[in-house]
Order: sequence, then structure tokens, then C-alpha cells
Amino acid sequence: MKIIIHGGFFSESSTSSETKIAKQQALLRIVKDSYAYLQNHSALETVVYAVSQLEDDELFNAGIGSQIQSDGKIRMSASLMDGESQKMSGVINIEDVKNPIQVAPVLMQVDDRILGGSGATNFARQNGFEAFSTEIPQRRAEYEAKVKSLGTGTVGCVALDKDGKIAAATSTGGKGFEIPGRISDSATVAGNYANEFCGVSLTGVGEDIVSGAVAAKIVTRVTDGFSLEKAFEKTFTELKPYDGFAGAIAIDNHGNMLHQDSHPSMVFASFDGVNEEVFQ
Repeated sequence: MKIIIHGGFFSESSTSSETKIAKQQALLRIVKDSYAYLQNHSALETVVYAVSQLEDDELFNAGIGSQIQSDGKIRMSASLMDGESQKMSGVINIEDVKNPIQVAPVLMQVDDRILGGSGATNFARQNGFEAFSTEIPQRRAEYEAKVKSLGTGTVGCVALDKDGKIAAATSTGGKGFEIPGRISDSATVAGNYANEFCGVSLTGVGEDIVSGAVAAKIVTRVTDGFSLEKAFEKTFTELKPYDGFAGAIAIDNHGNMLHQDSHPSMVFASFDGVNEEVFQ
């Protein structure tokens, strides 16, 4: 059993050392708590559990603390992929939901598994998700000052359970000031993908990640016989011609865990019950 999480990118030049320490502590707390949860739950249940905690922490740009778009509204996206069934579900540009990732398991049970905009929000309301503003004063102040918050980004989790099953989940509060209707990578196979061989979650610039089909490429290459390391190496090399901004976490079916970023530093933490690792 293994688990790895990420919380977007960290900017040394614009973020305090106190914030860095807080993020390290939060990531270690969440990854260890989620590993304990994994003992008695599936990988699919665990990635939702872990990402929900990341959404609940305003240090990260997902759920509470999400970025505000150019029209003054918050719209969030999240997705879930089950490596065993190969089903993906998710929401795109959902509004006023505390935990967008928790809508994804409900969508996993219906035919129309990825919903956007008002359709996603209405589905959430019909299934008991109450209206909840995820805006925090800091984000409103940044919006009013027309200043983007740096050092934030998508959050995600990949888990391997005791039965060898893999799942991945990803959630984002957007990049801030984007055109309403913009689609991020988080609820696409470029940003969140898993099968029986490997699971991957991405963070970074959504347009770059989609252009590189990053998560799907890594998983496909592992499926075709590449080692996880070689799959990462080739895929990240393909980002270089257009200076693609991306960070990825992954676990394969042999229990290998890997993280890599093209522009330091992605914040992450991993735990296997004995060994822990967190970004420095």
C-alpha cells in the first residue's frame, strides 16, 4: 500500500518560509492520515478522502481558497479515475460546492459521468451538496488588487491499495482571472489518469498539460512496458520544446512512486507506512 499527494507549485521568491513550513506540515499530516485510511478502504475511496482534505486547507488552491475568475466568481474542477474499471468521472467549472472531488464518486454511478458548469452545480444540489462559498478574504483581496496568488495550483492524489488496485484524483481552483468557461486539465485524461498498471495526477499550466497529454502518455507508456522512470523521462522531454510547465506524481502496479516537475518546485508528500518524503 502506498500513497502520494501533491499541492501545486511553490514559489521561493514570493512565498514566506512560514508558508513553506506550513505546507510541508500539512502535506505530511494529510498523506499519513490518508495512508491510515487506506488500510481499510480502497484506493478509489482513499484518493477522494485525501483530496477532500487538500480542498479543505486554504494553503492549497482547490476547494476552500480557490482562485477567483475574471468575472469575480469561483469555478472549480475535479476528477476521479478508477484504474480497475477504467471509469473517469468529474466536474468542470462547478460553483459553490465545498468539496468538488466528492461529487465525482456520485457521478461514477451514472451514465453521464463528467458534467460542466450549471449542469455540474445542479447535479450536486440534487444529490445533497449544499451551497457553500469557497472564497476566502485573501483571494478577494488579491482579486480586487488584480494580483494573482503565486505558489498555488492543483491538488491531487494517487494510491495503491492492498489488493493492488490504483486510483487517481485531482482538484483545482483554477489559475485566477481566467476567462469564464476556460477548461483546465484537471478533469481530463491529460491531468488525471489511471489504469491497472499506473496512476498519475498533474499540476501546472493546464494548457501545457493538455497540449502534452501528459498523464495519459505516462500511463500508456508504462502499460506498453516502459519503466515508470523512463515513461516520465520521455514525457517530460516532450514538454521542453514549448517550455511546458507541469508537475506529476505517480504510482505503478509494482509499488514504484515517482514525482517530477519541469519548473521547480512542485509540493508533494508520499508515504508507504515506513518511509515518508516531502518537498524541501
